[in-house]
Amino acid sequence: MIDAHDIEYSYACSSSSDLFGCVALQKKQYCILNKQYSKEEYKDLVEKIKKHMDEMPYVDKRGCIYKYGEFFPAEISPFAYNDSVAQEYFPLSREEILANGSQWSEPLERDLKITLSYKDLPDKINEVKDSIKDEVIGCEHEGKCEDGCTIAFRIIPDELDFYRTMKLPVPRQCPSCRHWQRLQQRTSFRIWKRKCQCTGVASENQIYKNTAEHAHKAAHCPNEFETSYAPERPEGYCGGILPKSKRRS
Repeated sequence: MIDAHDIEYSYACSSSSDLFGCVALQKKQYCILNKQYSKEEYKDLVEKIKKHMDEMPYVDKRGCIYKYGEFFPAEISPFAYNDSVAQEYFPLSREEILANGSQWSEPLERDLKITLSYKDLPDKINEVKDSIKDEVIGCEHEGKCEDGCTIAFRIIPDELDFYRTMKLPVPRQCPSCRHWQRLQQRTSFRIWKRKCQCTGVASENQIYKNTAEHAHKAAHCPNEFETSYAPERPEGYCGGILPKSKRRS
């Protein structure tokens, strides 16, 4: 919201104030559900609405109670969890989504006639013929993943030109699966408590060899910290390197 204040349960309102349950209003004041009221009527009615929300709260299918001040229940969202950006930032399985009271969108049934299997795609772009633009290519995941797989896809002319210019092989996965593969390479938004893996000269798993002396010298680093690197990942250093002025000569 732009240049707006004292607004509750509203969306896309700008240059406004004192709104309750409104959508897409501009330069408005003292409105409830997009209906105009006087200042006195607005304040009186809003107090009654808040009291009613506390005395007769919404209860979802799981028994969770939503009084005034709570966010809208997930079960009344017009979008399924796995169709929203929430799934990109905090991915959950179908079972977890349904258990949380959110909606799950089942993949659309597609009657696609695949004309070229991903297994038959050339490994080198210079071996790809222009006729690939007329093919319906089967996705490598074959619709068996939870990445919104479209099962099949096409290569459009501009896309093929790009692959040839950059000397990249044509993809074997549909755009949706490729998108989710890229997302999995991001650093997680979760935080884990971990202990530093430095044992003095190398990491516990012996993957990393220290190139500088650390403050704890040859002993195991005692530091504990919070990090977005999951416990199963090999990275796990706290970064406690001894300043140059204090290193042994």
